[in-house]
Amino acid sequence: MSILSFLFGNSSKNNNIEVLSPSDFKSHINKKSIQLIDVRTPGEYQSGHIKGAKNIDIFSPSFTSQIENLNKEKPVYVYCRSGARSSRASKKLNKLGFTAIYDLSGGYLNWR
Repeated sequence: MSILSFLFGNSSKNNNIEVLSPSDFKSHINKKSIQLIDVRTPGEYQSGHIKGAKNIDIFSPSFTSQIENLNKEKPVYVYCRSGARSSRASKKLNKLGFTAIYDLSGGYLNWR
């Protein structure tokens, strides 16, 4: 088993990332002192988003620099349209040293 983990990666590298159902995500984001990030394009964001979300487009060349301006010690809640981009963003946040990352399962499509 350890050989497989070595060859194909170890899931513990993503131990700061938790994927939440829409209901759990909703109850979590009602807490104070969180950072809510929508990683969709500005057009998608304008067509509807979760109240209080900051739009940081994962496809933007400035994505990493914008993310690095966030507080690494505060929980970060991330979502996109269907979950693929937010998963990618969550992994990037984890690599940058964020300690608590929450990803909306199924994205904004699952939220509505």
